[in-house]
Amino acid sequence: MNYASAPKHWRFELPFPPISMTEFEKKVRRVLVVVPFAMSSENLALRVSQLQGLQFGDDIRFEYRAVKSGPANYASHHDFALADVANFEAGCRAQDEGYDAVCIDTMSDSGVHALRSVLDIPVFGPGKASMLTALMLGDKFSILTMASHWKPLYKKALDELGMHHKCASVRAIEAPTNNQSLLSGKEDEVYPRLLDAAMKAVEEDGAECLILGSTTMHQSHAWLQPRLPVPIINPGPLSYKIAASMLDLKLKHSTVGYPRPQNPRLDMLTAMLDAGAKSLAGGNA
Repeated sequence: MNYASAPKHWRFELPFPPISMTEFEKKVRRVLVVVPFAMSSENLALRVSQLQGLQFGDDIRFEYRAVKSGPANYASHHDFALADVANFEAGCRAQDEGYDAVCIDTMSDSGVHALRSVLDIPVFGPGKASMLTALMLGDKFSILTMASHWKPLYKKALDELGMHHKCASVRAIEAPTNNQSLLSGKEDEVYPRLLDAAMKAVEEDGAECLILGSTTMHQSHAWLQPRLPVPIINPGPLSYKIAASMLDLKLKHSTVGYPRPQNPRLDMLTAMLDAGAKSLAGGNA
């Protein structure tokens, strides 16, 4: 006897009709990840690899987009200003494009505030999120970074959070950086130096939790964590998990804290970045 011919009192009748595949696909939540440097598809794939080992349901999908143009590095306030514009432009139409959330793939959180002022969907960056999460795991944290010229990036976030007293140290290994190839090919050199800096942060500075200082360092996390006596936060993946959780909880940023612009200039913003990308492509910048 099959289900259709079974007596009705044997059956468990659903209170709603079955969901078709088309209807299910419409329910998949899309998260835009804005990558803060213009790059090739091959280098973009290194950013996408941050998803490896993370477990998400079938109802959420992360899509990566590199900015059109921007600073060559994130090492000064000049760079921060350009980065805010570049990341803002890349994500400012995410809601109209059907995305449910935005993540900014840089510890500087560049563009987060501006995006929150024009989007009703939640927007997250890994910088402040990593520092706040670290305080749920220990009383003080240290940041591991590749070079001292990145330190203004962390100072800016700590200033805004008022959390300098919770940062035990910023340890830089003074190694060459590459925001395109990341740490690929440099593992044998860089990983042990990061481990040495991490142990000094714990043993000498009093850190109870550690934070990787850049999403460009994400490849080192799996190697470092089992060798350390304290947790170490991988900032990019953390921001993805936070975005997924906030979507589940139906939480987003405050419209009181991030009011809408009275006269938005998104078309002007797009024209600026298109011109910047054209200038760089022509070797004029």
